[in-house]
Amino acid sequence: MTGKTGRQSYLLALAPGLFVLLWSTGFIGAKLGLPYAEPLSFLLIRFACVIGLLGLLALVLRRPWPHRPTQWLHIAVAGALLHGGYLSGVFLAIHTGMAAGVVALIVGIQPLLTAFLSASMVGERVSGRQWMGLVLGFGGVTLVVWDKLGFGGLSGAGFAFSTLALVSITLGTLYQKRYCAELDLWSGSVIQFVAAALVLLPFALAFETMRVAWSGQFIFALGWLIGGGAKLGKKPGWLIFVLSLGAISLLQLMIRRGAATRVSALFYLVPPTTALLAFLIFGEKLGLAAVAGMAIAAAGVAIALRPSPHPPSDGRG
Repeated sequence: MTGKTGRQSYLLALAPGLFVLLWSTGFIGAKLGLPYAEPLSFLLIRFACVIGLLGLLALVLRRPWPHRPTQWLHIAVAGALLHGGYLSGVFLAIHTGMAAGVVALIVGIQPLLTAFLSASMVGERVSGRQWMGLVLGFGGVTLVVWDKLGFGGLSGAGFAFSTLALVSITLGTLYQKRYCAELDLWSGSVIQFVAAALVLLPFALAFETMRVAWSGQFIFALGWLIGGGAKLGKKPGWLIFVLSLGAISLLQLMIRRGAATRVSALFYLVPPTTALLAFLIFGEKLGLAAVAGMAIAAAGVAIALRPSPHPPSDGRG
């Protein structure tokens, strides 16, 4: 095993845990920042910062860019779904007053929906054991968010935005699996965030004031979502685990190397991890049902992540 191959294998082994942790912290950052900016405006500021950072890094590192127009188009479509549709749906649903637990429960259907669509879109077969794991995982998520379910804030708009997030993350995952195999994690992410920003900008201009109440907490929340650093060793410099870069890059890496249904099952671990982080950071309630749900969701994911006896095809017949 060469050094490069060993590093790649090590990264792939760590990717699921890092992805769940980074993706979960996004909800904490959103809770901190949304009181100071409208949802689409908040996302556009975040996208602009990430585009500037990633664009500069992609140029400095001389990352390859797509050669064919169709590659640009496919990467842009995946980005518009994964970033624009999913994030705007979640932020807007919460902004309308829908309880975060209800939003999490609706979006939590994503692994099941991915399993239903994976055969027709990417040629993946889902075994009976994997179906059992997915259903068990959803039951665990339901227990985790049970105490936070507040149907009093349920509205047509909130349900529509939650459904937008659900459909976007599902189709985005499957679309990227099928059409973006040659995606470079650096330059490809720039294209995806630009596409997401272009999709959201007209709606922000039309329906929001785009005013921001700049404060220390908002800047902290924005920094949380863009770049929290972890100093490594005695060498100078920072390894930046960026939610907008790190989590989505890990997702892209796992989609490229694994089955879409198995990758989607990891989303069942996001609500439990978010609930645990909220308990540690904000002192939010963490009841026995939530703890039991965490264990059940983890068991369901473990079952769903076991390799399928049927290798996935390329989905093109």
